[in-house]
Amino acid sequence: MIFDPILSPERIAAARRAGSWHDRLITDYLDDAVRSAPDRVAIVDRSGNGGESVTLSYRSLARQVNRIAAGLVSLGVRQNDVVAYQLPNCWQFTALSLACVRIGAVANPLMPIFRHRELAFMLSHAEAKVVVVPRRFRGFDYPAMMAELREQLPALEHVLVVGGDGAQAFEARLLREETDGSADAGDEDPGQGFAARRPGPNDVTELQYTSGTTGEPKGVMHTANTLVGTILPFIGRLGLGSRDVVLMASPMAHQTGFLYGLMMPIMLGAKAVLQDVWSAERALSLIQEQRVTFTMAATPFLADLTESPALGSYDLASLRIFLTAGAPIPRVLVRQATERLRVHVVSAWGMTENGAVTTTKLDDPPEKTFATDGCCLAGMAVRVVDDGGRPLPPGGEGRLQVRGAFNFVGYLKRPQAYAVDAGGWFETGDRARMDEQGYIRITGRDKDIIIRGGENVPVVEVEQMLYRHPAIQDAAIVAMPDERLVERACAYVVPREGQTLTFGELIAYLAGQRMAKQYLPERLVLIEEMPRTPSGKIQKFRLREMARNLGPA
Repeated sequence: MIFDPILSPERIAAARRAGSWHDRLITDYLDDAVRSAPDRVAIVDRSGNGGESVTLSYRSLARQVNRIAAGLVSLGVRQNDVVAYQLPNCWQFTALSLACVRIGAVANPLMPIFRHRELAFMLSHAEAKVVVVPRRFRGFDYPAMMAELREQLPALEHVLVVGGDGAQAFEARLLREETDGSADAGDEDPGQGFAARRPGPNDVTELQYTSGTTGEPKGVMHTANTLVGTILPFIGRLGLGSRDVVLMASPMAHQTGFLYGLMMPIMLGAKAVLQDVWSAERALSLIQEQRVTFTMAATPFLADLTESPALGSYDLASLRIFLTAGAPIPRVLVRQATERLRVHVVSAWGMTENGAVTTTKLDDPPEKTFATDGCCLAGMAVRVVDDGGRPLPPGGEGRLQVRGAFNFVGYLKRPQAYAVDAGGWFETGDRARMDEQGYIRITGRDKDIIIRGGENVPVVEVEQMLYRHPAIQDAAIVAMPDERLVERACAYVVPREGQTLTFGELIAYLAGQRMAKQYLPERLVLIEEMPRTPSGKIQKFRLREMARNLGPA
């Protein structure tokens, strides 16, 4: 695979002058931790994936990373080869990600919810050479799915299964005992056996797919500098350190989990506690047992903890910060969580393309904490502009733009999609207001997506599929509000003359297309005609108004 990051010499020089880029890899931080505190706990994996719960020290984690790196090399993985993995939160996820960096491969984490339709595109588009999946997760047979997809993926050479058997077993192929010493370079210089394969800090090291507005996922490319760089000011603002304990229940295949559940604890030299399937009571138990101090997740996770009947049964005194992002958090929930959990609730805004860009501060007054999505972290800037691209005064609602050192370096094979203006401002697709102090509040979005529980629903892709149904003449997907997930998808459909359609028939049809379950509409509304502009465009704002008081079928 040939990766062509959009990185000008001017951008590189400016980021270095500003102190935003440090030219360090995440494995450099791993090696630091091994040298300074080899026996400190790095990961507590209570997922149960592939066996019993696992606790790894930094020394043990580094050894596993090096064994996996050597195993990947033995499979023929070279620099810039894509290693894709569709794993839940587990220690293997972390070790595999770090092993890719060790040898200059490009890590391509994939959400466990993806099914045949999404994976067929993503794995083909990325030209993945290796794919790693669990044997089963939440009752689904991943090896069987990959067996059905193999013929569509000519670049794919190896499918490995965590907890698998025979030639496909991850453990047998990538966790073999070292034979030449290269996979266990010792504690003083843990990565020395792979020095010749070390990637540069501006080489593409991560590929994350995000749902776009065109019906086709976009492969977001990041480098070590853009990933490591965005985490450092985040750590500084929140005052995090090696004594912190990070609970990550958000999927690490999502940029939130990858940056702040996988990378950040290693950069801190701290302990990460991994939870693979969300359960509020399970999270409460882990917070008490592991003395968790920080966690980060979408709004529904915070709501579930706040409203859990088991809340009073657990000691949460250690928990200092709950950071929530992914969708605007209701003000009332911030107040309730602050009172009931007795934590600092920090609101944030960001994207797969740049990580967290804005957050509230721990010492912010209530009007900022409860009613905004924060102000910019060092190294980034945002502004709100009108439809002509002119900056708006404080309080004006318009398009939110972002620029800075931690923006991504392009979309894979789609350089034209990385559009910035002459000043380097990138269109986020969100709408916002900004106050006099630079704090923003997300008010909506221009891009045609729905954010369901922090996960983007690819609206255009679902709509295109609906138009193929023989009984459907017109179709549109819009968001309807939801108390827990913030948004759910509602399908408005105009049936063809003489045809009708039930919600059950609609879901059966879409399920037959092998789309991820979380992307399916949760209500069907039949209407006689779509509201349209004079030019014929469907007026989705009117449909959203109609859906405002609806709920799931």
